[in-house]
Amino acid sequence: MALWQDGEASFVKSVFNTGQLPVAEYAEIAFAGRSNVGKSSLINKLLNRKDLVKVSAVPGKTQSLNFFLVGQGLYLVDLPGYGFAKVPRRIKNDWKGLISSYILNRQSLTCVVVIIDIRHEVKALDLELVTWLKNEHVPLLLVYTKQDKLTANKRLHQAALLDAGFGITREERVLFSAKTGEGKENLISKLEKYVG
Repeated sequence: MALWQDGEASFVKSVFNTGQLPVAEYAEIAFAGRSNVGKSSLINKLLNRKDLVKVSAVPGKTQSLNFFLVGQGLYLVDLPGYGFAKVPRRIKNDWKGLISSYILNRQSLTCVVVIIDIRHEVKALDLELVTWLKNEHVPLLLVYTKQDKLTANKRLHQAALLDAGFGITREERVLFSAKTGEGKENLISKLEKYVG
């Protein structure tokens, strides 16, 4: 738990091709999600930092794998958002190649956190990613974010619909709010299992 709470985190580098990946010396947890789903906000909240990960109002802004070193022994990796139509197809394909190569070949990657907006139904691209990760036996954890936008009853209803849609149990996901921090401790305790 201390690893996350000392606020000791720093940006290491942006990676645009697999040749630029840092030496695989620490466990790595990657964060994936649709453009503007709140990946940056979630990582900042996790690390008790306001703007370590730059939050952009422009969807599709992150075009690289961004590595952040936490404490002395963990990388958090912010993956490019997906599903944003205005990005040229060539760039989309480059991202896809970089992301899939990283996820499938990186020995130090211990978990992919897939971030889903709890307010919406299961979307095709999210389901495609989750199904692919399961088929490739890549450990994953779903985080339903923006739960502060719903009432408690609606939140539980939506979470149950998403669980059914993704074919997972409640233990395989976390309800989270980057705004209030609700769900943060649960998320950290689940992520701890992938570190060490």
